Amino acid sequence: MEFKDGQHILLIGDSITDSGRRGEHAPYGDGYVSLLRAFTIARHPEVRLTWTNHGIGGNTVRDLVKRWDVDAIAPRPDWLVLMIGINDVWNGFQGYPHLAVPLEEFTETVRDLLRRAVEATGCRLVLADPYLIEPDRAEPQRAVSDRFVAAFGALAEEFDALHVPMQAVFDAALESTRSEDWADDRIHPNLAGHALIADAFLKVLDI
Repeated sequence: MEFKDGQHILLIGDSITDSGRRGEHAPYGDGYVSLLRAFTIARHPEVRLTWTNHGIGGNTVRDLVKRWDVDAIAPRPDWLVLMIGINDVWNGFQGYPHLAVPLEEFTETVRDLLRRAVEATGCRLVLADPYLIEPDRAEPQRAVSDRFVAAFGALAEEFDALHVPMQAVFDAALESTRSEDWADDRIHPNLAGHALIADAFLKVLDI
């Protein structure tokens, strides 16, 4: 397993990470973060870890910039897990073009955030792709999303981060299932969808 005894794992991102962690499902949410934590404890009870969920629904990279020092750097995590980018694309297809983030801005912003975190804390990184649970790669939102996925993968390589290829994982699942089997809106997972995300993390982290 990549995690070591005594380490602090901090996960940050949008609603997929948040998943109710600021409300009735505090402090971990009822999504993939909670599942990942539970399976890690179950499989490695001897490894004592501290977990922090700092996901906030609706966030784009612009929102992360505003809270990065407090929510990502100040807690001084040993592992920083980032999943972001869905809203950066989604806003442009939902009538909020002023909230959509262009690919170049997205890439440069994530690069700067990761650099700052690593320089300040020495943390290791896990980057999980944004995704759209849509099998038609020519569908307009999926086509744009794929460009962000490619940029995220390149950043993972640039920073020697562990990479969770979520779009590829959902694509594999869609070979025998429907989008609505995982999420009603192609984005916000049901329990099975969150389990698929958690399972992808478990494989990458060798848990």
